[in-house]
Amino acid sequence: MLLENKVAIVSGIGPGMGRDISLAFAREGAKLALAARSPGKLEKTLAEVRAAGAEAIAVPTDITKAEDCVRLVAAAQSAFGRVDVLVNNAFHQGHYVSVESADLEKWRVPFEVNVLGTLRLTQQVIPLMRKQGGGSIVMINSMVIRDVLPTMADYAASKAALMAATQGLARELGPSQIRVNSVVPGYIWGPSLQWYFGDQAKRRGITPQQVYDEVAAQTALRHLPTSEEIAPAVLFFASDLSRVITGQSLDVNGGHVFK
Repeated sequence: MLLENKVAIVSGIGPGMGRDISLAFAREGAKLALAARSPGKLEKTLAEVRAAGAEAIAVPTDITKAEDCVRLVAAAQSAFGRVDVLVNNAFHQGHYVSVESADLEKWRVPFEVNVLGTLRLTQQVIPLMRKQGGGSIVMINSMVIRDVLPTMADYAASKAALMAATQGLARELGPSQIRVNSVVPGYIWGPSLQWYFGDQAKRRGITPQQVYDEVAAQTALRHLPTSEEIAPAVLFFASDLSRVITGQSLDVNGGHVFK
């Protein structure tokens, strides 16, 4: 198994990416510390991960709070003795307002979560990984940094800043054998996107399937990946399969954009 005897922290646990990353890790032998702000979603995923045979704990965590980040990493270390992998999946989607009309003070919110919160949690695992002789940090980024859509500039700017910080971390932590990489999904087919396509279909007087077909036609594979299909890319960076890869990004979008 790719993550046998490895300990992983996964933030942003919910019904999509966080859940499917955790289940993929569980199937490959990882021990897991799951983190999210919502206790309900956290407990549901915890039960699924344990049912898959993994040892796991759940720690309610708001990554914008330093004390929560400290508590999460301490809980993982206390339960399992080490931390080998950190997956930074928690995010804020921005406010969907044009730059021209935006209250720029509100831009602080996605930056606080997507950049500072992510780095705050990352800072907590670095000393442990360094002491252990290495580790893997995986950032979940977004295709919006490749193709910035109208009204999404605040989200895109925060994720672009995260990408720059990720590359800086890879340079800094490489001598300690700590790898830092990014998975960059595009559209993720699931309940949230289904709702959005349904809303767009209603506004335009067409069917949700027509909206899906229009967007999928922009991809090389004519397919919008699910979070379950994206999770193996995260597993790749977490595992020793990528042991000589750092500072890199892997776009997982069905061929929607080529960087």
